[in-house]
Amino acid sequence: QVWLVESGGGLVQPGGSLTLSCAPSGTILGVIAMGWHRQVPGKEREPVATLTTGGRTNYTESVKERFTISRGNAKNTIKLQMNNLKAEDTGVYYCYAEKVDYSFIRSVDWGQGTQVTVSS
Repeated sequence: QVWLVESGGGLVQPGGSLTLSCAPSGTILGVIAMGWHRQVPGKEREPVATLTTGGRTNYTESVKERFTISRGNAKNTIKLQMNNLKAEDTGVYYCYAEKVDYSFIRSVDWGQGTQVTVSS
């Protein structure tokens, strides 16, 4: 079974930066987009950033101008550069990959999440 593996989470002070990375544990096919969601305590799980295979990006309003999603060095890997982190960014960040199969049926693979804690 192939799953996504996140790394780069940790503890950082407000105003600091972290870079999250996501890579598949094996070969994945039919990827059309990859991105990140997060689960912030007390809030609904929300999308954070998306990157399509065509290079189009999309961000939730609360992270615009602070977070940048990009492709990693290896195929089907992505990064999330997080700058000027705030306490409200604290949560578990999940990587996902949206795929289409040979019948053009969409599905989503998820990682297990990585904890980001922003605190003084």
